Parts: sequence; C-alpha cells; structure tokens
Amino acid sequence: MSSQPIRQIPDDIALSLVFFTRLPLPAFDFRGRALAEAIWAAPLAGLAVAIIGGATYGLATFCGLAPAPAVALTLAAMALVTGCLHEDGLSDVADGFGGGTTREKKLEIMHDSRIGSYGAAALGFSLLVRWSALSEIGGAMHVLCALIAAHMASRGLAGAFMHLLPPARADGLAANAGTVSAQTASAGAILGAAALLALGSGSAVISAICLLAILFFAFRSLCLRQIGGHTGDTVGALQQFGEITVLVVASVFLS
Repeated sequence: MSSQPIRQIPDDIALSLVFFTRLPLPAFDFRGRALAEAIWAAPLAGLAVAIIGGATYGLATFCGLAPAPAVALTLAAMALVTGCLHEDGLSDVADGFGGGTTREKKLEIMHDSRIGSYGAAALGFSLLVRWSALSEIGGAMHVLCALIAAHMASRGLAGAFMHLLPPARADGLAANAGTVSAQTASAGAILGAAALLALGSGSAVISAICLLAILFFAFRSLCLRQIGGHTGDTVGALQQFGEITVLVVASVFLS
C-alpha cells in the first residue's frame, strides 16, 4: 500500500465498500484496481457496518426497546448492509468441511448455493453468540464501541489470510481477487488491530489480540488440511469467527 500514490487510497476505500457492503454508492472507475490491492481497506467497510449497527441499536433503545430485541434489530440491519456476505461464507465452509470426504467434494459442496444442516447450524450458532454477547453489553455507546472493534478487527484478518494461503481453486473469487502483498496485508491487520482500542482497556485489547491470533493460525491450519488453501467462503467464515471472538471479549470488559 505504501508504494501506491495517495490518490489511490479513496479508490481502495470505495472498492472495499462496493465489495463488502450493499450501500447505495455512486458508480466508481477503479481503473483495473484489484480487490487484493484494496483489501487493506476492508476494516473501513467494517467501520461503516458498525456505525449503522450502532445507530440502529441507539434508535431502538431510544424508542423504548429492551436490549435483547434492540440487538436483534441491530444484527438484522448489519446483515442487510452486508448482504449476508460473510454469513454465506460461514455456512458454505461448515457444509463443505463437515459434509465432504475429499478435498474435491468439500470444494464442490462449498460452491453449491444450497444450505445444508452443518451450514444452518453454523449460522444459528453465529447469530446466537453475537446476540447474547451484545445483549450483555450495557449502553448504546458501549455497543457501538464493541461493534467497531469487532467489525474492523475481523476484516483486518482478511488480507493476511489471503497472503499466507494459496487459492484453493484456480477459479472463483479468491483466485480472481489477485495476490495480496505483505505490505497490503500488514496495513489491513494494523488498521484492524488499532480498532481494538475501542474496547477501552489494555486487558481487553491484549485478550482480543491473543484470541484473534490463535483463531487465525488455527483456522489457517484447518483450511490447509481440508482444502489446501483459501476461498472467498473461508475468508467470510474467518470474519464471522473474528467478529464473534471480539464481541465475546467485549461482553466481558464492557458489560
């Protein structure tokens, strides 16, 4: 990223917003810019999602809703903003890794748009843990801080994950995205890690970083064993796992 002109920074942010959200944005000319070059800005797309989620929670509680239904509306709003992009990846990975017996079969199942029992269970688990964690956090401002930390930090893992693993398929989203450089991966990871400061205490930040590091390398090892690399679905699943991890930490330190 540092070797690119400063004028490309807005383009990268716009490309990340276009890819990772369904926000009504104007048409952009990215001049052939690949997603792999702009992936450092994925945490900023997460910031946009978090702000919308935090605003939804604040409005819901202002109108008199209890925390639990307010969190449910918050999760629904963020799912609409992202088009359930990462949830789709999580369900596909769960179906593929859980139902496939060979590498080829796992990739075939992951490519199938239909959802199976493993995928449905994974989605239910993801929603339940996120809902319960956010419901334990007191106050609209604390919820906003938790969402900012979770959505930015979880997306900050994407570039490093794509950099450290080869594409598992010769075609598909991961292969077409291009190669993520070490500089781009580092920039995204640093941006995501910085967002953890929103958790408000050094203990929370250190806990989140340690848990995210364990998650990252454990999931990397799993993907290498299961399919020999990464796909767009595995990147989405990693985001979900990372978001859950940070929200659970936030439920401990911000409640």
